[in-house]
Amino acid sequence: MSKLYDIIDKLEETQNLEKEEFINLLDNLTESLAQYAYEKARKVAREHFGNRIYIRGLIEISNYCKNDCLYCGIRRSNTNADRYRLNKEDVFSCCHTGYNLGFRTFVLQGGEDPFYSDEFLIELISEIKKNYPDCAITLSLGEKSRDSYQKLFDAGADRYLLRHETADEAHYSKLHPKELTLESRKSCLQSLHDIGYQTGTGFMVGSPWQTNENLAQDILFIKELSPEMVGLGPFIPHHDTPFAGEAQGALDKTLFLLALLRLMKPSLLLPSTTALGTIHPKGRELGILAGANVVMPNLSPVDVRKKYLLYDNKLSSDAEAAEGLNSLKKQMDAIGYEVVTDRGDYAPQLRKGVLLDV
Repeated sequence: MSKLYDIIDKLEETQNLEKEEFINLLDNLTESLAQYAYEKARKVAREHFGNRIYIRGLIEISNYCKNDCLYCGIRRSNTNADRYRLNKEDVFSCCHTGYNLGFRTFVLQGGEDPFYSDEFLIELISEIKKNYPDCAITLSLGEKSRDSYQKLFDAGADRYLLRHETADEAHYSKLHPKELTLESRKSCLQSLHDIGYQTGTGFMVGSPWQTNENLAQDILFIKELSPEMVGLGPFIPHHDTPFAGEAQGALDKTLFLLALLRLMKPSLLLPSTTALGTIHPKGRELGILAGANVVMPNLSPVDVRKKYLLYDNKLSSDAEAAEGLNSLKKQMDAIGYEVVTDRGDYAPQLRKGVLLDV
């Protein structure tokens, strides 16, 4: 067992492990090993960010999607989904509310909805940047052409989130329709990285057929891509999908992987996700205590929040909601952290809250 603790120490010291070492850790995960990793991850996060937690205002612009991913509640085959789209005025209103609450990053997220053309998004992004020049814009709108990504970046988008979901091609094919490929997803991520976006990827923990070897591949893919952000959360089934009867992902394994990612890449922007809060009443706080440093309260109009249902029982109130920011601040304060009004950009040279000269 002491060898496993040595592997954690090695990861903290070198930011690097072999695939077999990651698999060994996951195969032999215990509560004591997890707590050891959390303690190390908290220390590393504190060295880079102090006790600061960055907030992002999530605006879910559409639950239409042309894709049919087997795990997703807004897949095109789900005829029970109550579909909606936000117009520009809706989004501007969300930004206005969020800015006054203290948000300095807006995350525009949606299904792959052809309604939102490049021209529409360029105008939307440009107007947000004009009205809120001190804010960052993050997009999470799925796979697009490199030309489209470039146009949106030129319009003022700063960041892009695109989870790879699994780095194993065979596993990817079991979670997605045949027209979606891991090769295409990786190509999109590389394009985003090359264009200059602060790029985010990520994966589900506990998705059907997932093995610890798959998870080790995910970690090594993240190491290779070197993104600025990684979002991961437990798989949670949706009742109107082919995976309705599958078991949800485990809390302890999700938290452990957060800690491993923090140790592997200390400067990562690492959210404690809504999915964590959905499977455990203290899930968001536990994510922070495992090394995460970002939370994403919901700024979407109240009447559409329950319609953007990627999985069952998704939280959309209290500290998950932008209006519940005071509640969130109290939660973070109770565990020794401070929610800050800050764009929270990726800063690889950040140490103890000070940006160092390169």
